[in-house]
Amino acid sequence: MQVELNWTDIHAELLANGFTKIANVLGRESCDKLIALYDDDIYRSTINMARYNFGRGAYKYYAYPLPELIQNLRHYFYRHLRPAAIDWATRLKLNTDYPENYDDYLALCHDHGQCRPTPLILKYGKGDYNTLHQDLYGEIHFPYQVAIMLSDPDDYSGGEFTLIEQRPRMQSVAHVEKPKRGEAIIFAVNEFPKLGKKGYYRARLRHGVSKLKSGTRHTLGIILHDAK
Repeated sequence: MQVELNWTDIHAELLANGFTKIANVLGRESCDKLIALYDDDIYRSTINMARYNFGRGAYKYYAYPLPELIQNLRHYFYRHLRPAAIDWATRLKLNTDYPENYDDYLALCHDHGQCRPTPLILKYGKGDYNTLHQDLYGEIHFPYQVAIMLSDPDDYSGGEFTLIEQRPRMQSVAHVEKPKRGEAIIFAVNEFPKLGKKGYYRARLRHGVSKLKSGTRHTLGIILHDAK
């Protein structure tokens, strides 16, 4: 991490709005290194989005053992997001266990057959996009995940990060962000507790990327639960 963050404010915004943007998570050198490794043999699978009607572009899931930076980011975000996850579960009246130690949480995933790592790097070119979706890979999922921009805003045009908030019996709300290099967006994987007149209700989030008009865009995704 490049700076100390006010996690009290971050937790409050996550619980109220389902997402927040934070600056200076990664420095330029780390971003450039991750992009340079895109063609290396450190991934368990490559997904061509057009083949599965996920959009256009490609993403790659890192293999175990994870690169040290990716592993450290997973531990860092789990440690700091765990208190918000506990409050999230309490507000939604869910009996969900988030062990203090991240390795114990991964063991819980593995006990449910979710043994494949989920951190990934995404690459988009002109005309590429990512359809609205959720990153749910099994019965166990951590309520928040992180997208870290690796490219400069001047490297591409279009390609905005888009969140759609679906509200029961109400119209959806769109949130559009274009983070700078090294900035991160933390957002709900599935749903978050929205306070209404009668208490908390479940507002669902889906996320995607709008079509790139030019250039190339790389993003790092840090998902804290593993996949089946």
